[in-house]
Amino acid sequence: MIIILKPGSTESEAKEILAHIESEGLRPLHMPGTERVVIGAIGDERILESLHFENYPQVERVTPILAPYKLVSREIHPHDTIVRLGGVSVGGDGFIVIAGPCAVESAEQMRDTARAVKSAGAHALRGGAFKPRTSPYSFQGLGRAGLKILQEIGREFGMPVVTEIVDTADIDEIAEHADALQVGARNMQNFRLLQALGKCGKPVVLKRGIAATIQDLLLAAEYIVAEGNAEVILCERGIKTFETATRNTLDLNAVPYIKQKTHLPIIVDPSHGTGVRELVPAMSRAAVACGADGLIIEVHRDPPHALSDGQQSLFPDEFAALMHGLKPFVEASGKTL
Repeated sequence: MIIILKPGSTESEAKEILAHIESEGLRPLHMPGTERVVIGAIGDERILESLHFENYPQVERVTPILAPYKLVSREIHPHDTIVRLGGVSVGGDGFIVIAGPCAVESAEQMRDTARAVKSAGAHALRGGAFKPRTSPYSFQGLGRAGLKILQEIGREFGMPVVTEIVDTADIDEIAEHADALQVGARNMQNFRLLQALGKCGKPVVLKRGIAATIQDLLLAAEYIVAEGNAEVILCERGIKTFETATRNTLDLNAVPYIKQKTHLPIIVDPSHGTGVRELVPAMSRAAVACGADGLIIEVHRDPPHALSDGQQSLFPDEFAALMHGLKPFVEASGKTL
């Protein structure tokens, strides 16, 4: 619910309403503006309807928040949120590229790949230490050893690092080593994990599930933000459809739609979105054109021998060519690379 106060309402009048909201077990939001004070009330809709805030003399009007996701909606937060990823901004006028291998395999592999993506212009380094795999016999990552390698290489090249979180038990340790925690498609609706990440104090990259609607994705983000962490970066990474030519169908029309509905930044993963190395550059340019705030791309020093997702990982020279070709598209979109 959005409560708009009349011009000239005092701070004490606003505090009175805020206190009433809190006393009912609801979440109050104070949004003072230059001409109006706006108050938000989040919680049980039955309680909200029973409070009749329109009867307060200082209230101009009361408007329900129609979207089921309240805190991530533009209805209550019209301005874009900019998330800080280390020393890099995600959202606003900048365009971020996060690059690196699917999995951390060794210090040498990470160092070579980090050197290549850094020199090509990438802003942040990705790499999975804990890997959720469909088969229990596939490479599951190096675990804690991988975390330490990722942090060490990130510091060596001055790049913030992003890595996947798969279990609530690992949050504190991963948060110590990484600048952002990534929730993969399989865990998008792991609600206990999302709630715990809402208390971790680190940015979260939230990937869309393979069968998730846009509303599912935004409600998953709501779980994180509702626990106090507004540093959420959404990620479109493709969904499963009847099409079999590519690993997934990269749903790029979701990007401008999501930009209309939420203030959170959104990046695109063309590597998982297609699963085909040769399609990644074209879909990266398309992601820029439809308004994305950045990309997350898989790059490996030697894709044929990668332990995970080699078929969709770019060679270093291919990534350098992609970055070179991306620049005019980013500039045409009004952003800076």
